[in-house]
Amino acid sequence: MVSGRKGTEAWWLPRAVVTLRVRIFEKVNGDRVVTLPNSTHGPDVFERVYAHPAANGRSRGAGLSDLFWYWLAPGPEVHQEHLELGERYEDVAATTRRILAGNSADLTAAATRAVAGALDALPDRRISLVRLRDLVMPAWAAFCYELVFREPCPPQARNLITAHADDVITALKCTGLRHPRRRARLTAYLRDRVVAGHVPHRLPASLSLPEQVHYLQGTFFNTAVVQLSEATAHVLLALARHPDVQQRLFEKPEDDRYLAQVLDETMRLYPLFGIAHRITTDEIPLDGTTVLPAGSVVCFSYPDYHATGYERPDEFDPDRWANLVAKDVHHIPYGVAANRPCPAWRLSPLVLRAAVREVLGRFRLDSTASHTRPIPHRAPCLLIPRGPLPGPRRLGALRSFVRLRDGVEDVTRGVRQLVLGTLMVLHARSLRPAARHFDDQRSGRCPVPHREGGNG
Repeated sequence: MVSGRKGTEAWWLPRAVVTLRVRIFEKVNGDRVVTLPNSTHGPDVFERVYAHPAANGRSRGAGLSDLFWYWLAPGPEVHQEHLELGERYEDVAATTRRILAGNSADLTAAATRAVAGALDALPDRRISLVRLRDLVMPAWAAFCYELVFREPCPPQARNLITAHADDVITALKCTGLRHPRRRARLTAYLRDRVVAGHVPHRLPASLSLPEQVHYLQGTFFNTAVVQLSEATAHVLLALARHPDVQQRLFEKPEDDRYLAQVLDETMRLYPLFGIAHRITTDEIPLDGTTVLPAGSVVCFSYPDYHATGYERPDEFDPDRWANLVAKDVHHIPYGVAANRPCPAWRLSPLVLRAAVREVLGRFRLDSTASHTRPIPHRAPCLLIPRGPLPGPRRLGALRSFVRLRDGVEDVTRGVRQLVLGTLMVLHARSLRPAARHFDDQRSGRCPVPHREGGNG
């Protein structure tokens, strides 16, 4: 994504292309940027600054905000992650907590039903070659719809949500341009439901009707669907590439402890966030002599933080967690408690466990595709129905095909990300959605959401 981390392309992709792409995205940040941890300031500084009360700016004053608002449209100004502190944020956060509330058994059952529905469409007597993110996204669309509306998700709504969420994450990864009109179709659907009184939750009173619609769209049918889909794809691809771990889970499906270790290790090695950026609202000391001035943009690198303090940090090893406690190590899959942790920190592990068990109960997973944190290939994987194994020649041919296609796609995708990412950066800088919003606030004008059409 935006962080420009290494390992997202094949090793033989021309270095000039990779370097140019990284520089383009870094330029968006401007000059007042510090990325933590770094060679000077390690994980202890990362933790202290991330939890500091002055690291509380969300969007105002950061070049990256224009880019993220561009990608998250419509309604980024009321997206929970990007709202500044104040009444509106507190109102939105309280609503999100109410909607996510529920007992563990009900949430687990709902997730199991949703994933089972997606798996039912696959043949149960032959191998399926799927993209794991594409496979599970409709399931999480249906699950999140049920959270919001407290009723089963109709196919029309599931398709609208899936198209919207896929468009957002495809644009974020720069593997495709965004399509505002596709997103607007979900907006119109949700507006009709809200106006008709079909949302059985008290929506934030501090938001207008259009803002309430955008809040639901951004929080539940964008972020929640995307993050659950990405997390599921990561854990299933990790199991596909580590058959010994997969077999142990299959043989002991009720072993919550080991499954928790697998999820912890997946989120450590493949955190869903590459970079979280915050804007300082006051000075923050880095060390005895260095101070971050107010207005600085601090980029917190989850992958770099998660790689510190572990033996063999680049290896996938769930057993390392047998003697580790998450709170005592460098592991923040849902952020830090002092700085707006992910509101789904309780729900996500519950429903991910349900998804893994449902998939492993039906299929054996196998993949020779690469596994990187950005997962831009959407996790190609072979799903092999439980039962008699297929002939080794057929399985070997399919595995070779997945490996070859993945290598070819790495090159073409890297170039495409460079070109499309550059186009979207330039377009976002010309539109300045976040900067214009805060300019309007300062001038006393009522901020009006920017209306867009077309393909970019």
